[in-house]
Parts: sequence; C-alpha cells; structure tokens
Amino acid sequence: MGNKNDLGSRMNAKYKGMSKGQKLLSAYITDNYDKAAFLTAAKLGEAVGVSESTVVRFAVNLGYKGYPDFQKALEEQVQDRLYSIRHMETAQEKISRSEILETVLKSDAENIKETMEQMDAQAFALAVDTILSARNIYVIGIRSCAPLAVFLSFYLNMMFDGVRLLNTNSASEIFEQMVRIGKEDVIIGVSFPRYSMRTLKAIEFANHRSARVITLTDSVHSPVNLYSSCNLTAKSGMFAAWDSLTAPLSVANALIAALYAKKRKEVASRLGELEEIWEEYQVYGSDEIDSVEDSIKMRCTEETGEQN
Repeated sequence: MGNKNDLGSRMNAKYKGMSKGQKLLSAYITDNYDKAAFLTAAKLGEAVGVSESTVVRFAVNLGYKGYPDFQKALEEQVQDRLYSIRHMETAQEKISRSEILETVLKSDAENIKETMEQMDAQAFALAVDTILSARNIYVIGIRSCAPLAVFLSFYLNMMFDGVRLLNTNSASEIFEQMVRIGKEDVIIGVSFPRYSMRTLKAIEFANHRSARVITLTDSVHSPVNLYSSCNLTAKSGMFAAWDSLTAPLSVANALIAALYAKKRKEVASRLGELEEIWEEYQVYGSDEIDSVEDSIKMRCTEETGEQN
C-alpha cells in the first residue's frame, strides 16, 4: 500500500471525512495523477469543477503546507511509478526467455501461498453466508480488475437470481444500475492498486443505502475497506508494469466453490435446464469443430489431392 505519508495513503485515510468537492478531487487525482501533477491549483479546480480555494484547502487538509508542497508530492508519485517500471523492466532484461515462465509462475505460487496464510477464515465464511442470504448480488471491478468481476458474476449467475455485473463505463451509469440497491442486497467490490475511485464511490453508495459490502482487495488498509463489512485480502505482487492477479482469482474461485457446495442441487437443476435449452436451440452445434460432415471432409480431401 505504501508509506503512510505518501499521497495515496493520505487521501485514503482522509476520504471518509472529505467534503463533496474534496472527494471529486480525490477521484480525479487517483485516476489522473500523472496529468494532475502538471496542473496549477486553478487548472486542477477547473478540470474537476471546483474552486481554486477548494483545491488549496484540499492540499492543506491532507497535511501539506500548501498547494506547491502538494504538487511536489504528486510529481514524486509520478517519478516513483516510472522508477518502479524501469527497475522492473531492467530486472526482466537480465532474465532469459527460458527463465521468464519459471520466474513468473514461482512468483504467482508465492502470492497464493501468502494469501492462504493470511486469509481470515471467519471473513471468508461471512462472505459466503452474506451472499447466500442476499436478495440481489452486485459485482463491480474496473480496469485490470474487470476480468475478475466478470468471472465472479458469470458463475454466481449459475447459482443465483438477481446477479448484476455493473457496467463501469462511467460513474453515472454505475449509479443508474444501483438505484434500487438496499439493505437486503450485497455488493462485491474488487479493487487492487491502483485503486479505482469509481469502485470506491459505488461501495460508498451501497453502504449509504445499508447494503452489505464484500471487498476483494490487497490489504486491510485498502480504501475500499472504509465501507466494507467483510474484507477478503489477496496478494497482488507487481511484475514489471502490471500486477499479478493470480492469487485474487484463486480467492474468487474458492468463493465460488464454497457457494456451489451450499447450492449444489439448485446448480445441478439449472445446468440440466440449460442443457435442454442448448440442445433444443442448437446453441453449440454450429460452434463445434468436429461437427463437419464426413462427406464434406472427403470432398475437401479430394479437392486438395487434385490440386497437388
């Protein structure tokens, strides 16, 4: 997560008590810190839609002497990110191609091992029970976390009615899809560095509506845990310019397996029904490589032989 004095950690620590304008600034900086580093206080306020004085108060609220001090912290964050990427790329260049596969797989295995050792079994059991008792299940994951959200929602949909994968193209669309969320519902938020402010806002909104919140993230200090009633943590070690999400995927897989164990009969019934539908409407018939008729195979072979 980083040093407690770095900019990201300061924003995470202060986020819950921020004004609306300050939360907008946090959201913009989280998603566009590389651009924000080169903006004046007036230009940053213009980009976000708040006053210059709000920007200055935001910087002071985070513990900086003023906007120049805050901007310096932003520049350092950009430089640190670039250094990390260059350092990892340099390390990669020293690894031969034959070693890359082994190196990455060993790193992923270590991430899974650490995740297993640190996992809170009670939190995992609570997550299972919470999902089982929910009326509707909302799932959100943005950018690199989107595939995990899709994976979760796909298999949850096999077991439950009312599973909703949130379309995350814009913040307004997210809230439109969540407008009916309530205390009988649950939202599963998947968020790993760099944390998405849209995911945080969705979770904050769900919490405000008294919905239960489950988070899958990298640390108990993750900002999404501000509104979470159940935190599942998984190791996401960095390799070059990207993060490995192998361990988080394993946790998602374990969650699905635990739910399946509780819903085995319902899942079997639903899969049986789907098989009948697929057969009736020939869903997979035109998609199978081996469905080519023997006569067509023979004709193709004969034509190829004539050409040769």
